[in-house]
Amino acid sequence: MAANKVVKRLIGKSSSPSSPRRSGQVIQKRQSRVTVKYDRKELQKRLDVEKWIDDTLEVLYLGREEDLPDDINIDNLLDLETDEERRRHLLVLLASCPSNTEGFVHDLLFKLKGLQKQTILRKNGLDIHNEEPIHEDA
Repeated sequence: MAANKVVKRLIGKSSSPSSPRRSGQVIQKRQSRVTVKYDRKELQKRLDVEKWIDDTLEVLYLGREEDLPDDINIDNLLDLETDEERRRHLLVLLASCPSNTEGFVHDLLFKLKGLQKQTILRKNGLDIHNEEPIHEDA
């Protein structure tokens, strides 16, 4: 519905005498995120965990932001076979943290249990880094 309103507004504007196309102005393409009706919950879970990681790391590294790990890659953690391997990997990444990280590691391991790898999300029609529409063959 919202797309129809946008199209109607664009059609109405393009027919006006002061249309950007007629006056030689360039129309900027507005970037937008694609919302896919299926697997939306899986994508939202992953985004929620990523945001939680970022927010929690900011608190843990307060005053020592330069020591923050570059990235805690969820897929790399999911590739590891056991929680103990994941725990060891996280403790290596968080070695420079001035705060106690045990609670963070425990909570993150719990949150990882319900997540799918990014490659699985892509196979199901979602590309979480792509802002262009996803086309499917009918």
